[in-house]
Amino acid sequence: MKESRGNRLHIAVLGKMNTGKSSVINALFNREISIVSEVGGTTTDVNQKAMELLPIGPLSIMDTAGFDDSGALGKKRVEKTLEVLNRTDAAIIVFDYNGADEHDLELFKLLKERKIPILSIINKTDIKKPDKNDIDIIDKNSDCIIFVSAKYDKDIPAKIKQGLIKILSEEQLMQKSLLGDIIKTGDTIILVIPIDKEAPKGRIILPQVQTIRDILDCKAVSVCCGVQTLRNTIDNLKNLPSLVITDSQTFREVHEIINGEVALTSFSIVFARQKGDLSTFANGAQVLDKLNDGDKILICESCSHHPVEDDIGRVKIPNLIKKYSGKKIEFEHVSGHIFPKDIEKYKLIIHCGACMTNRREVLSRIEISSAKNVAITNYGIAIAKCLGILDIALKPFKS
Repeated sequence: MKESRGNRLHIAVLGKMNTGKSSVINALFNREISIVSEVGGTTTDVNQKAMELLPIGPLSIMDTAGFDDSGALGKKRVEKTLEVLNRTDAAIIVFDYNGADEHDLELFKLLKERKIPILSIINKTDIKKPDKNDIDIIDKNSDCIIFVSAKYDKDIPAKIKQGLIKILSEEQLMQKSLLGDIIKTGDTIILVIPIDKEAPKGRIILPQVQTIRDILDCKAVSVCCGVQTLRNTIDNLKNLPSLVITDSQTFREVHEIINGEVALTSFSIVFARQKGDLSTFANGAQVLDKLNDGDKILICESCSHHPVEDDIGRVKIPNLIKKYSGKKIEFEHVSGHIFPKDIEKYKLIIHCGACMTNRREVLSRIEISSAKNVAITNYGIAIAKCLGILDIALKPFKS
């Protein structure tokens, strides 16, 4: 099974027009991934491609438009490039013999503000290298610098791999376990998986698959069941399970069945901890007690999907919040990589479990929300709050 985009390290390839960004990417993949042309502005939108680069693992390489693109359309392309930084785990900046200018210095500044590690590649060395002063400026602002010729250099994959290994942190190279710090070898974990309208036919959804795999990696036992068979499943076990993880939509029913005898949480909360910041999300949910008529809430979905009749983000959560608050609340929705700039108009932002986006993007949204003093929480946490069981759902992670 291929690794999902949300679990891949996102590497943005940046730089001015015609420095050879697309050529470097093609050399890295050893095939034509991005269009190469001597005409400036050939790359007009973000071109994202998945690859495996051992021993680093699964990557998502993002080819971007030239950072010095000009004109009305060029400015839009640059804006697209800047949006990419919100989900960039590490940056590759491509230079040529012309060295660095004010556009590059501005790019360095933006990356450093976001604490994004930088690998600088000086390309077209078959023609000539930048002068020493330019090299010193690039080196001073980079975490690593390498010299290549995308046209002739056969060692580009190895050079870029070594450069990325040098700039990536141990945390980035070693993906954090979902449950490794709260379960131990031999524990039994029950996963309550409802088969509803949102469940793909013949399959279970990605967060559930990833949780099963993580339990196996922890050398623990995963037992799957539906809500209707949960009681029977628990009674048939020799010992009580260490934890029950349920889909957020069945929180209430599962809580009533286990009645406090087993620790309980949800898939969404498990992923909120891995992809975001659990404390921030828990604090954000307290805003649900302070809503007034006319307040606006933004629902953020990391994937673009066709809403079903009883969609969790568009129907179930809004209905639950209206019932809990007793207020007339306005709800707006965004999906994919869209995150509005005018979030000040919202009383609360509720983010999905983020299984289809990476941690960097969720953390950037948290940072933006915090800077604008807008509360943010997560699907599972908001649901648990409205059901009055948030403390129970967070208890497994108290340590």
